[in-house]
Amino acid sequence: MMRAGGGLMAESDIIVPVPLHWTRLCMRRYNQAALLANFNGRKSGNRTEANVIHRQRRTASQGRKSIDQRQKNLRGAFAIYQRNQKIISAKRVLLIDDVMTTGATVSACARIFRRSGASKINVLTLARVVRDNSTI
Repeated sequence: MMRAGGGLMAESDIIVPVPLHWTRLCMRRYNQAALLANFNGRKSGNRTEANVIHRQRRTASQGRKSIDQRQKNLRGAFAIYQRNQKIISAKRVLLIDDVMTTGATVSACARIFRRSGASKINVLTLARVVRDNSTI
């Protein structure tokens, strides 16, 4: 990720991982995106904030859903903690996720950052899943 996204990290003020709902976090015991964000933040020297946004409602698994179903599933799922509003305002945010399929999750998070006044939002993922050529 450092090799592929070094330029994005260099132009970012803050790194934020895609959050898990607290129930999923309790089941897994870790957030893959947060582990990646923390590691890359340490390596790049960037500030990492894992608790800026949260998944305010538990969503069904995105697997086997169409693009439209994924977007609908995530509508209203993310919110920014009001106490952290200033952390995002006028900042260049790098959103980190482990896997991106359709981009519905990162798009939902990016909308929250945009509403919170982020000046720029970039996304870096460890893996990109392509189902077929029609989703590229």
